[in-house]
Amino acid sequence: MIESVEPDRASDFTRIGRNGELVLDYIRQGAKTILSHSSSRSPWHFFPPIPLDETGAVYTLLVNPSGGLVGGDHLVLRAALGPGSHVLFSTPSANRVYRSTTEPVRQEIRLTVGAGAVLEWAPELTIPFAGSRFNQTIHVALEHGGTLILWDALAAGRIARGERWGFTSFDNEIRVTTPLGRTVLERYSLFSDKVMCGAGLAEDWDYVASLFLLNEAVEDEVWKRLEEKILPIIEDRQGRVLGGVSEPAVRGRVVKLLAKSAPDLNATFESIWAAARALLWGLPFPALRRY
Repeated sequence: MIESVEPDRASDFTRIGRNGELVLDYIRQGAKTILSHSSSRSPWHFFPPIPLDETGAVYTLLVNPSGGLVGGDHLVLRAALGPGSHVLFSTPSANRVYRSTTEPVRQEIRLTVGAGAVLEWAPELTIPFAGSRFNQTIHVALEHGGTLILWDALAAGRIARGERWGFTSFDNEIRVTTPLGRTVLERYSLFSDKVMCGAGLAEDWDYVASLFLLNEAVEDEVWKRLEEKILPIIEDRQGRVLGGVSEPAVRGRVVKLLAKSAPDLNATFESIWAAARALLWGLPFPALRRY
């Protein structure tokens, strides 16, 4: 059970933005994963979990009915997967971050993956509007034998409106820790007043993404076979997608991708995701409904 901690309300009448919190606990009950506890406060909401396949896995769609995030918003999501449970999280549309002249948006994602549990985190990409300020942390506690597939994607802005790299600030941290003390950490900060052409801003690539595929109990040979499947997927989109695969401190693989278009990025991710599901569990690509 996750203990729900209220965001600070001391200055609710003087500050801008909203404090939103979503707490979700899952357990394995017989052949099924069930939601054992939940609570939410706007603008965080979710659709009730639906069965994903015959394995007992469930699909949870995370929803922000306001359509986007504004300066001063502080959103916290805490999800815990008990041993043997299997949950796939996604969102119905992109995460839009609107312009702010003062306060940033803060989004905290805290995930716990129990022993033998599977968490597939596959939200749509984040689109920071010109002048926006965004601070996101995704922290995952990965128990031994738990599997994490975590996707995090960023657009350079509203490309069609000429807002490429036009946001004011974008801070992102992804941290995965294990009981043995091993850690995978990705952290970066981008500021518009330091924007210059070149490799520091992905040159002429408009989309940047990271994919984490981790499980301490899976043998190295399995991860090597998965890497052999991933590389041709990236190479098949040469000129439209650029990427690489690395071996982190936690057993698994991390994939970094750059893409010229959102469809190319999504197609690459889904192909890699499908390869991972087939190799790790013998399962097909999930049939998702995002509405």
